[in-house]
Amino acid sequence: MKLKRRSLLIVFVLFFTQAWAQHYRNPVIPGFHPDPSVCRVGQDFYAVCSSFNYFPGVPIYHSRDLVHWRQVGNVLNRESQLPLKDASSWTGIYAPTIRYHAGTYYLITANVGNGGNFMVTSRRPEGPWSEPIWLEQQGIDPSLYFEGDKCYMVSNPNGVITLCEIDPQSGKQLSPSRPLWKGDGGRYPEGPHIYNKEGYYYLLISEGGTELAHHLTIARSRSIYGPYESNPANPILTNCNAKGENMQLQGTGHGDLVQDAQGNWWVMFLAYRNFGGSYHHLGRETCLAPVEWKKGQWPVVYQGNAIDTMMVTDGGHAALLAGATARPMAESTRRVDLRFASVASLASLGPEFIYLQNPVAAHYQLVSGSLRLSGHGSLTDNRQPTFLGLRQCSGMMAVETSLRLDRFVQLAEGNVVAGLTVYQIHDSHFDLCTDGHKVQVRCRLKSLSALCNHPGVDLSVPAGAKTMRLRITSDGLMYHFLVAYDQGVFREIASQNCALVSTEVAGGFTGVTLGMFAEGDGTADFESFAYSE
Repeated sequence: MKLKRRSLLIVFVLFFTQAWAQHYRNPVIPGFHPDPSVCRVGQDFYAVCSSFNYFPGVPIYHSRDLVHWRQVGNVLNRESQLPLKDASSWTGIYAPTIRYHAGTYYLITANVGNGGNFMVTSRRPEGPWSEPIWLEQQGIDPSLYFEGDKCYMVSNPNGVITLCEIDPQSGKQLSPSRPLWKGDGGRYPEGPHIYNKEGYYYLLISEGGTELAHHLTIARSRSIYGPYESNPANPILTNCNAKGENMQLQGTGHGDLVQDAQGNWWVMFLAYRNFGGSYHHLGRETCLAPVEWKKGQWPVVYQGNAIDTMMVTDGGHAALLAGATARPMAESTRRVDLRFASVASLASLGPEFIYLQNPVAAHYQLVSGSLRLSGHGSLTDNRQPTFLGLRQCSGMMAVETSLRLDRFVQLAEGNVVAGLTVYQIHDSHFDLCTDGHKVQVRCRLKSLSALCNHPGVDLSVPAGAKTMRLRITSDGLMYHFLVAYDQGVFREIASQNCALVSTEVAGGFTGVTLGMFAEGDGTADFESFAYSE
């Protein structure tokens, strides 16, 4: 009898534990979404990420549970807010911070190469956001901390986390810049955020560089000006250790803490997923982990465990997720199926669509049911190239477009090239394209440029063909490039390893984007654009 009661008790405990445990998948915002910052307003969470050389800039997402996110806009959607002259995947918009204070949303960030640190404000997270308020204190990854009627700014000029007080309306600096902390000795101390809890000011930063050794450290002080005492258990987040070395997620760091309405703490941070070894091509992505932060103690991320693609929460943290709308536990569920004949204006496209640098408006026109792209230089030249696309957010995906061959216009013989590109950085991309006579796959890898079609494949465009359908698929390890004409079947003409456009090979701070492009002197008409995972 005792054995039976004990068995029933064990079953009850296991059931109760599972009932209160919740699973979710990292990354919570997949694809090129680095340097996340998050704030809560009532029951709503808002997150923003770096956008570097893409326009519009700083995608903003909304969630009720920190796991399921929907993009509600882009903070910087006017050229006056976001000049991107000559910006590359190394420059542009770095590490924004979003905060809410007294009815106003504040976003502070750095435009590296085009002005430095600035701030914008809005009454609504969807915008419109103000014109830039330029700031005196430099150093990347600026952040804001509000306390009463005071507003403080922190950033990292000269590799030192530095604080000053500013006027949140004018941006005027009200106090001298004062150094706070250099971190625990890791290179590139950056990404600072200040929080106040139980009489302590906590300073959270990133160290180690945004690569394999990336990690989060934290210090605290009774005064906002310091001195700051380092947490003896630093780093509080890293996968660059024995626990995390075999995880697909690596490079964990650059985080922002947030408290839910029930008082539970969480951290949103960046990480990247390796594919095919130690290579990542989707960029740094936004991840989530629960934080235990007991009174008077230091925060502990995920009970000190390694960060995984599948996460488990229990207790109060699980309560936030329990009411979430269920969705499949697939890696992602993004799908876009666009027919340009039904598009009223390019301004009506979803917020996920992006351009490289500031687009030249005249090069993007809706004409006779198609999107007409006019060539402008080349993707490699990096001078406002004609490109419209979106972020690749899953290793397993397909992207497709339909191009009108009967409306392909060459203003100079053999000069226009148009099609689909797998774009990592201006000198590393794969292009499935045509000049109207042949179809080919071009590989640009730093100083190397070559065609990479399968041997023996006929690349000639059939006489009389009116439409060319271009398709790129991937399983996370290889890209496959396919072509079909009119209503014919697809045939593969080339394949390439995803690692060739990984950050480890290509460089840059971004991730793969997939888009339509046109180069040279002439125009190409695209009927459709589809993306699925």
